[in-house]
Amino acid sequence: MKKLHLLFIVSILLIIAASCKKTYNTPAASIQPTDYLQLQVGKYVTYRLDSLQFTNFGTQDTIVSYQAKDVIDAAITDNLGRPSWRVIRYLSDTTGTADWVPDITYIVTATKQDVEVVENNLRYIKLVYPVSNGYNWAGNSYIDATSDTFNVVTYLYGWNYTYNNVAKPFTVLSGTVDSTITVIQQPDMTIGDFSNPTQFSERDYSTEVYGKGIGLIYKSFLHQEFQPPNGATSVGSTSGYGLTLNMIDHN
Repeated sequence: MKKLHLLFIVSILLIIAASCKKTYNTPAASIQPTDYLQLQVGKYVTYRLDSLQFTNFGTQDTIVSYQAKDVIDAAITDNLGRPSWRVIRYLSDTTGTADWVPDITYIVTATKQDVEVVENNLRYIKLVYPVSNGYNWAGNSYIDATSDTFNVVTYLYGWNYTYNNVAKPFTVLSGTVDSTITVIQQPDMTIGDFSNPTQFSERDYSTEVYGKGIGLIYKSFLHQEFQPPNGATSVGSTSGYGLTLNMIDHN
């Protein structure tokens, strides 16, 4: 009887252990990065785009707003011979009634391990496997930011992309998307003190949110640098730009 009782307890413990292991592994194993894209010619996502610009030699800032429509234009092959997708972004006015004018083109390449985007000759690793809260990767590792002679992309160095809120809802202008993943590409980071006009300061942050079966539904980005007055200039100046994309429609 004691032996049977002991076997019963061991069996129960094994069942509990197996159940716990299955619960832990299932979310990461069942979600693929491509679940949060819609890679098919003719598919589009329309956004409210707010662009922060620094004008008047960096002494003023303004926000210019549009409607932006990212359209999958064609299935192509990238320069490494991999199946990819060409996406064209069109801009209209905030009502979407003006003509749609092509603005930028970028390339999306999806593999079993990651999703890469090439824009302005810069290759980003936007999504990776496994899709799990807290998982992180060097999303800008293909960008040679350290040898940038003109300091155009040096701020991209060392970004550590991290998954957050996996499979959670997220609300955009078009409504609530039930299942999304958030990628914190760079948490809000400030160097110096922007309230001090006599010293250099810099601020960077970037977050993207992807909706299941849709693609990018929200983006918030800022790169801002303040240069104090020096011998050549009597006033300080701010450079950089900001961008917010907020989905209003998709097909």
